[in-house]
Amino acid sequence: MLRGQPPRQGLYDPRNEHDACGVSFVCDIAGRRSHDVLLTGFAALCNMEHRGAQGADINTGDGAGILIQTPDRFYRDVVPFELPEPGCYATGVAFIPRTDRRAGTARAGIASREIERIIGEEGLVTLGWRDVPVDESVIGSAALMTMPVFRQIFISAEGLSGLDLDRRAYIARKRIEHEIRIPASPEGGLRPQDPQSRAMGGAAKPSERVYFPSLSSRTIVYKGMLTPPQLADFYQDLGDDRVESALALVHSRFSTNTFPSWPLAHPYRMVAHNGEINTIAGNRNWMRAREALLKSPHLPGLERAFPICTEGASDTAGFDEALELLVLGGYPVDEAVLMMIPEPWEHHQHMDPAQRAFYQFNSTRMEPWDGPASIAFTDGEVIGAVLDRNGLRPSRYWVTAEGLVIMASEVGVVEVPADQVVEKGRLQPGRMFLIDTNEKRIIRDDEIKSRLGAARPYQRWIDQNLTTLKDLPAAAPRRSEEGTLTQRQLTFGYTHEEKKLLLAPMAANASEAIGSMGTDTPIAVLSSRSRQLSDYFQQLFAQVTNPPLDAIREQIITSLFARVGPEGNLFDPRPSSCRTIHLDNPVITDDELARLAALDGTEGPPGFRAAVLSTLYPVAADAEETTDAQGMADAQGMADAQGMTDAQGMADGQAMKRALSELRGAADAAIEGGATVLVLSDRGTNELEAAIPSLLATSAVHHHLVRQKSRTRAGLVVEAGDIRECHHICLLIGYGANAINPYLALETISEMVQRGEHGLDPSMPLSQAHRNYVDAAGKGVLKVMSKMGISTVASYTGAQIFEAIGLAREGTDEDFTGTGSRLDGGGLGVPGRAAWDSTSGPERLPHVTDWPIRESRHSARIDPWKSAASTSGDARASTTCSTQRPCSSFSTPPAKGDSTSSRSTPTW
Repeated sequence: MLRGQPPRQGLYDPRNEHDACGVSFVCDIAGRRSHDVLLTGFAALCNMEHRGAQGADINTGDGAGILIQTPDRFYRDVVPFELPEPGCYATGVAFIPRTDRRAGTARAGIASREIERIIGEEGLVTLGWRDVPVDESVIGSAALMTMPVFRQIFISAEGLSGLDLDRRAYIARKRIEHEIRIPASPEGGLRPQDPQSRAMGGAAKPSERVYFPSLSSRTIVYKGMLTPPQLADFYQDLGDDRVESALALVHSRFSTNTFPSWPLAHPYRMVAHNGEINTIAGNRNWMRAREALLKSPHLPGLERAFPICTEGASDTAGFDEALELLVLGGYPVDEAVLMMIPEPWEHHQHMDPAQRAFYQFNSTRMEPWDGPASIAFTDGEVIGAVLDRNGLRPSRYWVTAEGLVIMASEVGVVEVPADQVVEKGRLQPGRMFLIDTNEKRIIRDDEIKSRLGAARPYQRWIDQNLTTLKDLPAAAPRRSEEGTLTQRQLTFGYTHEEKKLLLAPMAANASEAIGSMGTDTPIAVLSSRSRQLSDYFQQLFAQVTNPPLDAIREQIITSLFARVGPEGNLFDPRPSSCRTIHLDNPVITDDELARLAALDGTEGPPGFRAAVLSTLYPVAADAEETTDAQGMADAQGMADAQGMTDAQGMADGQAMKRALSELRGAADAAIEGGATVLVLSDRGTNELEAAIPSLLATSAVHHHLVRQKSRTRAGLVVEAGDIRECHHICLLIGYGANAINPYLALETISEMVQRGEHGLDPSMPLSQAHRNYVDAAGKGVLKVMSKMGISTVASYTGAQIFEAIGLAREGTDEDFTGTGSRLDGGGLGVPGRAAWDSTSGPERLPHVTDWPIRESRHSARIDPWKSAASTSGDARASTTCSTQRPCSSFSTPPAKGDSTSSRSTPTW
């Protein structure tokens, strides 16, 4: 049984999987339970079969399922033991892995005993088990080979019912999924010749986990690797007239270019989804980081359920897990959904102020889960649907004279006589459609949001606690012992063309220069020129099912708003929860950075303290100059063992690794010391100290703090000289930066204005030129985000919608965790120091044609992210370069005998 996608192998990466599905729900407004509701749901499901998919085996579907209210009358008739009153017991069907027909029963018995153990440890009582009857003859061979054992459990707890019982069952279920492992084969893994593996093209790996589609007192889910018509025939329970429900949520899955599996079919515990959550990597990371702060009186022992979001699960599964947590933690389901998928409030001038305050308050506590999405949701009593703020997954609904509501991805899923339809409508972007079976009515969007806006004094809390940059005390811009501007520009790889073609138009017109699409330059890893670290990354583009946005025409739904500061407990909304620093643009000027860096906890708003962490580290120019003789000896020994002559490169590689480790430790110490704003700064480079590339430093610190679960305790601000293009800015935001100060780009613009270079007016105020650059950078960020269908910087932050090309996977896995790297290899270099050879400094920047060339005659590149064993004999000569001129962030040292200065750029 597949838990999720197969593991990464060759050019295949499970991160590239996307869905385009069909979703529908049927609900009796009055809450009357009947089998007819199920039949109507099955009809809608079968009429959306074209939205699902099958493989070469047409009888194996990508997935189909149904979520209904717990059919109490039916279960009382079929189980051989007594059940408590409705709502006083929880039930769910366990998917228990098996490797073959003979081992299935034995393994199910082992799993059942382990499940009962955990159930008992959580204060629950196992009432009994039931084998779920299924008809295996209706499914295809691939589905049959990967089919789990289905066992239904019934549990209770003295004095608990309804939502309180579900909360206790939630902790137990998460523990079961995390702790129970059943070996997939005698060897502990699935072999290529095993039938399950053959059924999935030889790439399948079965789950070793027990999976519960649901475990609740209110709802139950039947789903699997089925086609829509097979669902009711496969699960024989569903054909029984005693199975009654007032609502039915159904889903037909189309898993694009992926491998279907039983657990990944929809619906999940609370949602069914058509679309994509494009920011899912960041959303999962932020949820993981928040775990250290999560506490709720409704969920005692919540820490036993961590991690909340299951690694390797689909984007919908992650959304469902977060939504389930919010609901069980005390939020009404409609409020929880709107916290995760807010409507575009940032530029909505006519929105009710109370509703706007609701969204603004929650924006300081949780980022949007962004992407084209039509999500139907239910808690068993309330059912509804919502569209993302772009409305890229339109859905429609009908209300009949008999009080039946049918919502679906498209028109015509159920035949309803025209004279029986009393209302037709469509879901609107950011709007919610909701039915409450207890109140027996449809609750309109305005009523929902008016109620939520009035629930707490959000506007007063915001006025008292939300801070803007202008509210912070003014401070003198930071300066360090630095060389000439040209020296620093050369250190960070500036060229004459970049000043003329990139910076000048941004400073003059507040927009990027217009150019033709495409580029004929080779990718960085294959380039003969020395390239920056950012050049080894490219943003992913909108997939087939995900159209890009028009960031110009759709400005109402896009937002550059960012925030800097700590978060609080997600389950404890209070005035201090929105105590954060609001930014209109994530790109900030020197003056704005100075205000942030000067925060010391005494002056200015309370609760903020900044710590400036230097990203500089000492690098040895040559063996004679190094202060770490033992380190150089060790490096020479390692290089000799690999048949290499580049002891200097190895030494610098070790220095970089040490610097990153020390930077992570400094971030931990600063947060423990009370810092709520971390400023990563590379000011002060000189002939003895180089800077960790800002992208590497930012991502390494961000992911380290996520792993430590302390990322939400501090904002991350980057002050760096290697930032100038919008691509650089987008990468930093995507890998966790909350705010960015490209100080060297701003200094360069000041110089160009003062000299009147490249068409800039010398009479232009420098502050205006800087503001134009910042505005242009913001527009560029919006343009890049829109290519992935992402609307807000808040959701883009940490979303890492990028892939690496030509970087060693060992490095990307640790410092850029979660980033795909299809093409392995690629070494990293440190900024050049030839700029510091002369006391007077160089007089000009190079043109692109002057930039250093990589030459294949040089010694093999040493990769600091690889062990000695893994790099032995690996001479990727095509990725080396000579440093006959000052080099940018990626380079390798010259060959022996080269006339280049001994202070030329070393390798990490």
